[in-house]
Amino acid sequence: QVQLVESGGRLVQAGGSLRLSCAASGGTFSSRAMGWFRQAPGKEREFVAAIIWSGSTTLYADSVKGRFTISRDNAKNTVYLQMNSLKPEDTAVYYCAIHRSRYLSTNQDTFDYWGQGTQVTVSS
Repeated sequence: QVQLVESGGRLVQAGGSLRLSCAASGGTFSSRAMGWFRQAPGKEREFVAAIIWSGSTTLYADSVKGRFTISRDNAKNTVYLQMNSLKPEDTAVYYCAIHRSRYLSTNQDTFDYWGQGTQVTVSS
């Protein structure tokens, strides 16, 4: 059974940094793209970042470009999201997900497996 477990979310002041981790188990996902999404209170879940199976290519939402960095360690079945220069509008539950293929996508419907999420709160 595939399981994704996110960690690293917490309360942080604006301008601070956080590193989220997502550990996958129940399979080998080195051939799949992976991504991060977030959902703020009262809003729909939105794309944040994605990384191709090899880690060589990444994709970011415009709202986080230049501040967030996605990376992965296939040996550990883990994907990371380094978040710098955090803003109050980054407050959300952050979810990691595994794509159905090795290619990048921002479409949530093309991601097969999802974690339970980790809360990130940025205070002003």
